[in-house]
Amino acid sequence: MRTIVSLAAILILIAPALDAAEQLPTLEQIKQSGKMRIGYRQSEPPMSFRDGEGNAIGYSIDLCKQVVEAVKEKTGRSDIAVDYLPVNAQNRFSALQENKIDILCGATTKTLSRSELVDFTQLTFATGASLMSRQEEPINTLEDLKDKKVAVVQGTTTEEVLDAALKQTATEAEVVVVDSAAQGFDLLKQGQVAAYCSDQVVLIGLLLTSESPRRYGVSEQTFSYEPFALAVRRNDADFRLVADRVLAQLYRSGQILEIYGRWFGQFSERIPSAIAAVYQIHAIPE
Repeated sequence: MRTIVSLAAILILIAPALDAAEQLPTLEQIKQSGKMRIGYRQSEPPMSFRDGEGNAIGYSIDLCKQVVEAVKEKTGRSDIAVDYLPVNAQNRFSALQENKIDILCGATTKTLSRSELVDFTQLTFATGASLMSRQEEPINTLEDLKDKKVAVVQGTTTEEVLDAALKQTATEAEVVVVDSAAQGFDLLKQGQVAAYCSDQVVLIGLLLTSESPRRYGVSEQTFSYEPFALAVRRNDADFRLVADRVLAQLYRSGQILEIYGRWFGQFSERIPSAIAAVYQIHAIPE
């Protein structure tokens, strides 16, 4: 009896390893299932968010739609369906690792430590951490946060850089950790925090999609470098190459300017130099 129990325990332990080893490459999975799963953040406008009808929209979503078309061509299946699956700052990378989504589309900063968990495509955008506040109590600099509360989403690079920046400027402020951009913005609306800290482009998107945009302001100061990219599973070079080819072609052809204008044109007539550099540097020849 003991031998049987021990053998069963061993089989249970090695089963996950066997499943991981047998996992098909992403392109093959999509070809066999006829389905591509896009993970996205629901409240990160204008990068990725939901419209009034609950549809996933945004700058990063448009890029991923282009990837879907390329995958259809690569797999020879024009009938591939797309599932848009919400993720948050805490589970977005594990969703890739656990094969719950195929690609992560949103406002995701590419870092070396995160590259231990997932692979990243070429860069898609560049921004920096900043602050949003109410017009009646403007917060323009980190020093303005002295003895005040500031909200930030847990598990983001912004949380890390905010903590470091407050220490560097010797600013005594209470950091309130939240689960989403929507929650952080709600605290700001309710006056429970003096500011909400996030990537500047996300703050501008939240402001423009709010019911009363004139009630809030976004600081011109940024205190970090946040290079955005799409994320895919590690060591799946064929699928990553499909996405990289799509981005490079968008940059080379200038089609990216149309997508940029659709989501940023209303508050940025000219493309910032940092973003223009991203497009130029990653317009890799075929």
